[in-house]
Amino acid sequence: MRIQLAKQVLDRQIIDVDGRLVGRVDDIEFAVDEEGYPYVECLLTGQAALGERIGGRTGRLLKAVADRFTDDPPAPPLRVLLTQVDRVDSVVRLRCPAADLPPSPVESWLRRHLIDRIPGAHRASG
Repeated sequence: MRIQLAKQVLDRQIIDVDGRLVGRVDDIEFAVDEEGYPYVECLLTGQAALGERIGGRTGRLLKAVADRFTDDPPAPPLRVLLTQVDRVDSVVRLRCPAADLPPSPVESWLRRHLIDRIPGAHRASG
């Protein structure tokens, strides 16, 4: 059976088990098993992953912006292991809450340096 993975998965929204938006599938990471067969290891989301996929001047710009808003560049993409994916339909549905995923370096930087400085930001519902 032939699967057009890029058409089926890329650019789909990723939502966690509670229906919260995690991001979009910006790229796909493959690995190779002991027998030499490739398999999907994880889905990548974030500006760095999108920049790599797009390439060229626009891709470099996306990566540079992501790196600017991180404490320790280069900004790695958020890696969603395939084992964390429940199913793929109109969106990629995870079997775990977003809190179980590693934090996005860009979102963490923005929270620390911008959002947390807004008066009342800690009282906002999350």
